Amino acid sequence: MSINVRYSIIIPMFNEEAVIQETYRRIKKVMAMTEEVYELIFVNDGSTDNCAQMIEEYSYWDESVKLIDLSRNFGHQIAITAGMDYALGDAVVIIDADLQDPPELILDMIAEWKKGYEVVYAKRVKRNGESLFKKWTASLFYRILRYSTDISIPVDTGDFRLIDRRVCEELKRLPEKNRFVRGLVSWVGFRQKAIEYERDERLAGETKYPLKRMIKLSLDGITSFSYKPLKLAGYLGALLSASGFLYLMYVLYLVIFTESVVKGWASMIGITLTFNGFVLIMLGILGEYVGRIYDETKGRPLYIVQEFYEGKEQQKNIREHPVTHLRK
Repeated sequence: MSINVRYSIIIPMFNEEAVIQETYRRIKKVMAMTEEVYELIFVNDGSTDNCAQMIEEYSYWDESVKLIDLSRNFGHQIAITAGMDYALGDAVVIIDADLQDPPELILDMIAEWKKGYEVVYAKRVKRNGESLFKKWTASLFYRILRYSTDISIPVDTGDFRLIDRRVCEELKRLPEKNRFVRGLVSWVGFRQKAIEYERDERLAGETKYPLKRMIKLSLDGITSFSYKPLKLAGYLGALLSASGFLYLMYVLYLVIFTESVVKGWASMIGITLTFNGFVLIMLGILGEYVGRIYDETKGRPLYIVQEFYEGKEQQKNIREHPVTHLRK
């Protein structure tokens, strides 16, 4: 394949065997309408099903298909980063393999990109097939993130977006280990535009973002772009200390100026436990930041590629991250 690639479509996947064939078919149909050179970069993030083998077979006869087979599960955001590192296109599109984000929207993104926008992101106006709890927590997360950070991260947006080659190159220079890609895209700036759409329910399979992973992603987003939680912990500490001092003055007043016996040991224990709980919360917030500092100092590569399949050549290159020196 010529290296003069116009579009790179990055598709991270983790156990998507049930849907990957339809994903491939629909994206191929959309990209054929562009009548330009493109590549489909599937990133296998440690899947235990046969989705990687299916993509490998596609690459036997479809030279547009590439497979980055990671050595283990490194996480969704790292899989996206791996795809960007290997992408050759003038425009790079990120889309999940579960078909909740319609591939047909890529054509609208390309149209806006050709007008001069360097980032075109999809904004959800409706989320079909998701529980009320998932919708509520997602909405809450985006609002907290917008309040907490010093940069403007659009609400109700995921990683489904198109970025220009220049934006992609700037993102490859950013060394964070605990990555929040949509926040990094906002941080680098450039001309950005939203396209609204209704998100579909999963075609098949189960969500790859249970509550535990959503919490991890939320913490990565907040701690990567804001230190307001640390300031909030300080404010709460000062408020609790002042409250405790005032209560102590009240107790001394009762002892010195009245004959009332100080009672209520149960309430004192309750107050003590409450104060200790706040202290532990503050320590937990500090621990989140310290843990991320520790991750950054270890200097490990973001991921390891086990095998790389490139079109009909079927070149199996067992190699490390191609820009590891930028990640240290």
